[in-house]
Amino acid sequence: MFGLADCNNFFASCERVFRPDLQGKPVIVLSNNDGCAIARSNEAKALGIKMGDPYFKIRHIVDAYDVAVFSGNMALYGDMSRRVRWVLEEFAPSVEVYSIDEAFLHLDGIDPETVPQLCTDLVAKIRKWVGVPVSIGVAPTKTLAKIASHFAKKYKGYKGVCMMDTDAKRIKALELTPIDDVWGIGRRLAPKMLEKNVRTA
Repeated sequence: MFGLADCNNFFASCERVFRPDLQGKPVIVLSNNDGCAIARSNEAKALGIKMGDPYFKIRHIVDAYDVAVFSGNMALYGDMSRRVRWVLEEFAPSVEVYSIDEAFLHLDGIDPETVPQLCTDLVAKIRKWVGVPVSIGVAPTKTLAKIASHFAKKYKGYKGVCMMDTDAKRIKALELTPIDDVWGIGRRLAPKMLEKNVRTA
């Protein structure tokens, strides 16, 4: 089994660690030279701010809703990423860093019945020790684990951990996953899939 630990809205969450007054408020982080939005809190997403939106085009939203705006600080985000990784490595048997805000957990050899609690503990420990919210998806393959992590992040009922450990759960998740959300397909291949009427995973 694989787990994918994914930091939620990572850059924005990092800024909130040092500005706890911004919890529950819209936050965005801008790219180099403050050109466009590269991270958004859930509250900012709800206002209609999209990834990559040029700042000048969303300035009216920022002003109208008092959105907190930060210039990207990659040194800070890199340090916070290392802190998250240290917690993962302390409690997971093997960790494979995938990106600054994602890491795969290799869970082979662990009693399957203990995996949900291990992941729940990791989510709680990272939030307490680092301050960053994390979602973990668990499944038999890395691609499925990535999909599971999306569900863990999107639906509060999972409380940060989605176990895709049965065929029924896998089939249901794939039915609900748009084809362009599948790792390795994305925007380039999605139009070809849609032409063949393949709309979900």
